Amino acid sequence: MTTAGRPEASDPALSGQAVSASAASDPAQSGQAVSARVAAAPAAAAPPAAERVAAVRAEAVIDLDAIAANTRLLLNRMRGVNPRAELMAVVKADGYGHGAAQSARAAVAGGAGFLGVATPEEALDLRAAGIETPVLAWLWPAGQDIGPALAAGVELGISSLEHLTAVLIAASAAPATQPRIHVKIDTGLGRNGVGIGDLGAVLDAVAAAERSGVVHVAGLMSHLASADVPDDPSVAEQTAAFREVLDLARSKGIDAHWHHLANTPAVLDHQDTFFNLGRCGIGLYGINPVLTPAGLRPAMTLRGTVALTKRVPAGYGVSYGLTYRTSAETTLALVPLGYADGIPRAASSVGEVWLGGRRRRIAGRVAMDQVVIDCGDDPVAAGDDVIVFGPGDDGEPTADDWAQACDTIAYEIVTRIGPRVPRRYVGDLGGPL
Repeated sequence: MTTAGRPEASDPALSGQAVSASAASDPAQSGQAVSARVAAAPAAAAPPAAERVAAVRAEAVIDLDAIAANTRLLLNRMRGVNPRAELMAVVKADGYGHGAAQSARAAVAGGAGFLGVATPEEALDLRAAGIETPVLAWLWPAGQDIGPALAAGVELGISSLEHLTAVLIAASAAPATQPRIHVKIDTGLGRNGVGIGDLGAVLDAVAAAERSGVVHVAGLMSHLASADVPDDPSVAEQTAAFREVLDLARSKGIDAHWHHLANTPAVLDHQDTFFNLGRCGIGLYGINPVLTPAGLRPAMTLRGTVALTKRVPAGYGVSYGLTYRTSAETTLALVPLGYADGIPRAASSVGEVWLGGRRRRIAGRVAMDQVVIDCGDDPVAAGDDVIVFGPGDDGEPTADDWAQACDTIAYEIVTRIGPRVPRRYVGDLGGPL
């Protein structure tokens, strides 16, 4: 018997925990009783073939028009201060999870004149995709074989004498190629880049290599530590240090055309950092890392499909460790997305999705392949669309909301979405909206 359309706790639809309780109370009859009920349960009618719609387990929908528009917005912000400024679109880490080649093309359509990646391999992937826009790679060990990158016209960042030596050796093996290099200086971030104590020697060696015609110094660059932190004094300190480096380089005969320090938060908040080339990453993808409103539009919508629903009683445990138990009889919805797809395990019991016209919190732990949503008495069914995050137009969570729930940054939320999640490209640059 059911009440108000809800199965009692003895109903086999309540799955393992309720069945186990029944078996414990009458072990001699439990197996036959369960079998009889399952056999008597009416089979759900399949929808007519004409009404069936192919569901996707998961997909990341990428709005390439948004990437182009965000690029244009950031470039115009720089050109409002320096009309000759250009923008380097950073598409490392597979375009922050959005697809490197597709994002690169969209950024170039939005006005980017340069591309930036971390590794030479990423640069070569762009070349293999037919992208000929100038591209800079700045993170590589000095012992790496950089010959293929130089042969493909990839510009390289130099952070030490060892890196310069590696370029000179590679250039000697292909004398028809003159490498274009950017000297990266550590002005206070404490990561990659020439340290202040080594700067004089490195600049001397770079100047000598350029005078000999072996290399061309295309740029001088540094990276800001805290441009996204309001009123952080390190921004002005690093900017002043970078200006001193430019003066020192000129005194040694290095006249690099491109000077780049500003990243996305600096372009939005710190005009003194602009120089003549901005190097923007996260802003291209519509994520604003500062408090200043900017009009950037998030480009990624991560969506999935409800794979299964079931009614369970109050007190029912959900997912590994049974860290979540239902407070009342409820409907659970299974969404086949987990940490193997890039959903942070830190989202367990705190991350929210958009399902059935409202936000709903993940119930229990994020598993490798799936999460469960407690939907109460709301009408939710297998095949329903689930938005994990998106631009927020309809109230769905955003990547920023997920970052806040998981105590991280939105950069990580979008970048960690893995290759098991297909990308679908939309917009005039990508396909139908």
